[in-house]
Amino acid sequence: MENKFMPLDIENKMYKKWEDKGYFKCKIDKNKKPFTIVMPPPNVTGKLHMGHALDQTVQDIFIRYNRLKGVPTLWIPGTDHASIATEVKVVEKLKNIGITKDMIGREKFLEETWNWKNEYGNEIKQQIMKIGSSCDWEKERFTMDEMCSIAVLESFERLYNKGYIYRGQRIVNWCPHCKTSISETEVDYEESASKLWYIRYMIEDSNDYLVVATTRPETILGDTAVAVNPKDDRYKHLIGKNVILPLVNKRIPVIADDYVEVDFGTGVVKITPAHDPNDFLVGERHNLERINILNEDGTLNNKTGKYMGQDRFEARKNIVNDLQIINNIDKIEDYTNNVGSCYRCHTVIEPYLSLQWFVKMSELVKPALEAVRNGDITFVPKRFEKTYFNWMENIQDWCISRQLWWGHRVPAYYCNKCDKVTISKENIIKCTCGGILKQDEDCLDTWFSSALWPFSILGWPNKTEDLEYFYPTSTLVTGYDIITFWVSKMIFSGLEFTGMAPFKHVYIHGIVRDSIGRKMSKSLGNGIDPLEVINTYGADALRFSLIQNTSPGNDVRYISEKIESSRNFVNKLWNAARFVNIYLEANNSLDNLEVIDFKPEDMWIITKLNELIKNVTDNTDKFEIGIALNSLYNFIWSDFCDWYIEMVKPRLYKEEGTEFISAVFTLNYVLGETVKMLHPYMPFVTEEIYLNLKHNDESIMVSTYPEIKYIFKDEYKIIENIMEYIKQVRNYRSESNIANSKKIDSKILLKDNTNKDILLQSEEYIKKLAYIQDIEYVSGNKGYEEYSAFHLEYFDSFLDFSLAVNKDEEIAKLNEEIIKITSELNRAIGMLSRESFVSKAPKKLIDEEKDKVTKYTEMLDKVKERLSQIK
Repeated sequence: MENKFMPLDIENKMYKKWEDKGYFKCKIDKNKKPFTIVMPPPNVTGKLHMGHALDQTVQDIFIRYNRLKGVPTLWIPGTDHASIATEVKVVEKLKNIGITKDMIGREKFLEETWNWKNEYGNEIKQQIMKIGSSCDWEKERFTMDEMCSIAVLESFERLYNKGYIYRGQRIVNWCPHCKTSISETEVDYEESASKLWYIRYMIEDSNDYLVVATTRPETILGDTAVAVNPKDDRYKHLIGKNVILPLVNKRIPVIADDYVEVDFGTGVVKITPAHDPNDFLVGERHNLERINILNEDGTLNNKTGKYMGQDRFEARKNIVNDLQIINNIDKIEDYTNNVGSCYRCHTVIEPYLSLQWFVKMSELVKPALEAVRNGDITFVPKRFEKTYFNWMENIQDWCISRQLWWGHRVPAYYCNKCDKVTISKENIIKCTCGGILKQDEDCLDTWFSSALWPFSILGWPNKTEDLEYFYPTSTLVTGYDIITFWVSKMIFSGLEFTGMAPFKHVYIHGIVRDSIGRKMSKSLGNGIDPLEVINTYGADALRFSLIQNTSPGNDVRYISEKIESSRNFVNKLWNAARFVNIYLEANNSLDNLEVIDFKPEDMWIITKLNELIKNVTDNTDKFEIGIALNSLYNFIWSDFCDWYIEMVKPRLYKEEGTEFISAVFTLNYVLGETVKMLHPYMPFVTEEIYLNLKHNDESIMVSTYPEIKYIFKDEYKIIENIMEYIKQVRNYRSESNIANSKKIDSKILLKDNTNKDILLQSEEYIKKLAYIQDIEYVSGNKGYEEYSAFHLEYFDSFLDFSLAVNKDEEIAKLNEEIIKITSELNRAIGMLSRESFVSKAPKKLIDEEKDKVTKYTEMLDKVKERLSQIK
């Protein structure tokens, strides 16, 4: 083995070897239940970020774990066509050469987009490979490939025929720059400093007025009512009367609706059904006119008089100015509110009345809610079920059309002769009436195809062998930010089209934040490129740092010191493997060893290993992969490297005999079983180590997961006692400043002589690790009153440190230490006794002084105890 593990030299070659050998593929075995994950498809335009790295690592852990356990395991990768994101990229590309999409037309634009996708769209695939994701790339899917497209058309037709899909006018999130409706997930909300304008609406035939507050005064031109709560005594007498709409000078009614909150603002709200989702619902209840005042580009339209053609924000200023001129502004206040912007172009979105295609959700959500309530689907952690329920129980109809060209085109055809709308999976050109059909220009929401992902990529609606065997899938791994927008859609779609929940478990991970807890973003400049981390430290170190000390649902902080620590762990493991490898090369008789040949320390580490197997298995099965990884870390760093290797070194130096062979066997066996458990977390270094151990596997990828084989309870307990003894002696030496070179003798009094054989077999490493010259077994404790005594469960030990210490020097040194500590203790006590300090100082400073009193008191007691022992 090389002196250092060089990830850049190994990782790419190793990943290609795994692929070439077909280790990522899954053979159908109908006698076994499979474990299946479908990869949340990253945008084809995307670039690997830390969130992807975490998401990919978690999925790969579950995949490699189940594969090692002999479960038929399939992980299907794929990418999303990302309708708006991709179209924006291509539009920008064309703009740079002076071309617009309208200039070249739909077909040419789609040709350009496919070319762009084929050129740049596979970049994220290569990046996913770099993280070590062991998915079956031969089954890779794309949301616009033939298989997925067939599923989209089939699902649309089925929902339409059941009356769940309809076309109508409703309020949507509208981007005036992209000129399309966008989903809620495509809206970025940020707090913005604004104004709250209080506008006077004169009551008809009266000198009185109502005051209405708004943050969007330009929408006054589309008002069709003002509303009050029917229980509000202040305004009951006005219900049914009219007010005069300022600037427009037309009558609009005062209506009563429970939507209005009595205690909020003035208790009166303006109702603009075409430009506010809540107002739209109020308008439906009261049969109000819907007046759309905007063009698609955000300018005011021909229904707005002199403001026609003005940008909405320019119109806002002018309308406020005109309202002030006619004395209809009551007051203006500073106001902070959340403003939504298009996540692609950052244009402020507009609630906009538009003719779109929608999915009725009222019936579709019922089985989806029940599936989680009855436990058919479980969220990990369970608390995120609340997020799911809150969304599904208050869900609105889903707008599925987008005014874009890149995506699945709405399969609706309109006749130029009759009013008939035909829905067809096939491309048709003639109506039954003989007229010419034209297909709808809009595309479907990207989430429409993503909702079908767990079963469309397995061949649905065809009854393929893959669909029959691998569906429903096992676990979905995703972030909490898309529970409402993606997870919910997959659940109701799976139940609607297959009659089964699409997955059993939904594992929710958090987001990766920077070291002080901020979300990573371009604007903050705190983003970390995972590929740069991989190129510097290796994929294993990155994966380890993302999972260590994590728990389901909680955010992860990226701390540079953690990645350094992870690399140190890789180096520690590598050095231990190199040490073992030295003795394996010269030893070919490991297969002939019997259990009887094990020494007590071998039995201890094997028992520890079996505890580890149970711990890692139980926690992984419970999705507590952070706990499982910490257990592996502690075992490798402490139990195996710091203890067991040091225990057996005296036996290894003999280089022959049963004691030597049993040590080498145990090192090989324990390290081999350990790296198998670590493999899902750190696949590359564990494979390289495993290939340098003795076994019959061509790769760790085809090995079997460790099973509990040996438990040596008695030997385990006594070795634990011996280790505690060694630690106590070392601590005493350190506290007493006794150099390790000054060896001492030990008297051991056994509490049960049946354990003497284990102590005798352990003497060699006890002497080495505790720096003891000689060990003598005694029958009583008389005569050792002046010795330092160590009391353990199975034996007592008496050590005479007097010859190792210059008594006078040490006493003088300890007395000096007592003076210093006493001075600090008295200073802290004095501070706390001063009334001026206690009454005026911040609580933090007072607590710090109290902590100092505790600390110095404990230090003083220890020093006095040492002084007493030396005297």
